[in-house]
Amino acid sequence: MPSCGTLWDGISCRLPAPGRALPLMPASIKLDRIDINILAQLQRNGRITNVELAEAVALSPSPCLIRVKRLEKAGYIMSYNARVDIAKLGETVTVFTQVTLSDHHLEDFARFEAGIREVDEVIECHLISGGYDYLLKFVTRGIAHYQSLIENILERNLGITKYFSYIVIKSPIVKMYYPLNNLFSQGS
Repeated sequence: MPSCGTLWDGISCRLPAPGRALPLMPASIKLDRIDINILAQLQRNGRITNVELAEAVALSPSPCLIRVKRLEKAGYIMSYNARVDIAKLGETVTVFTQVTLSDHHLEDFARFEAGIREVDEVIECHLISGGYDYLLKFVTRGIAHYQSLIENILERNLGITKYFSYIVIKSPIVKMYYPLNNLFSQGS
């Protein structure tokens, strides 16, 4: 354990000796506004330096790094990724597809999800309440590529009874981050 009070009441701590693990964040711990701010900053810029991050969240670098490591270890930070500007690579088509399954047993949903998980061009899959079962988001080379994928999916007998396709003409708003401060701020 670090030799200090808890990190959560703002007391700075020394890092554990090399080779010693950071203490685990309890699963039921409530994150404070600084933790939420750290997550908000990191999801907007995963390459921010610890010094810049500490300054942005009003901490000194050492306690900031301790918090980041604890958030990573507790699974709040799943990974650090590069965002690729796909438009610079070439033209693509985004298609949203509503899917209705013929049966609604647990094994039907599991079979469909397992089959769709294998389609790389499906970048999102959502189980939806309402008039259909799933909303899929495809990114393809073009309409012919999308049609080929759909035909292949239908041939695989994943239980699809009908589907409707919606081709994206323009995406005026695409946010690559969640509004964490609005969703999880203290006192909300």
